[in-house]
Amino acid sequence: MEYAVGKTGRVIAARLFEGEDLYECIEGLAQKENIKSAAVFITGGFRKADIVVGPKQEEPKIVPDFRQFIGPGEVLGVGTIYCDDDGPKMHIHSAVGKGDQAVVGCPRGGAKTFLILEVTIIEIEGIEAQRKLDEKTGFKLLRLSQ
Repeated sequence: MEYAVGKTGRVIAARLFEGEDLYECIEGLAQKENIKSAAVFITGGFRKADIVVGPKQEEPKIVPDFRQFIGPGEVLGVGTIYCDDDGPKMHIHSAVGKGDQAVVGCPRGGAKTFLILEVTIIEIEGIEAQRKLDEKTGFKLLRLSQ
């Protein structure tokens, strides 16, 4: 395990509007506000989303298993923002539902807002954190240093 201890910085409240893309908006806001590390919470609705629900296979390389959610529907999510070499990147997992349909996973295939998506970003100050390429998985994974 790696860990670092930091302090709460700024708290940012935002609202996404109908059709806006979750990742574009949040990563763009983090870039604009120079957020390097943060916790992210979302509440509201998705119009549609492509959600990773686990791996189709693990070896020799992880292949994601996507499910398409066609809403509109409700969403609740928790995630983080940490930077890679290109800037702030969000990693978020969410529960999305409509009627009896529910999907839990990572909407990294994209997610569009339905009506309103409330976002709270809690900045973490005083830590050294970065997403770095992991050769074994091919993913940019979080690395922490003191």
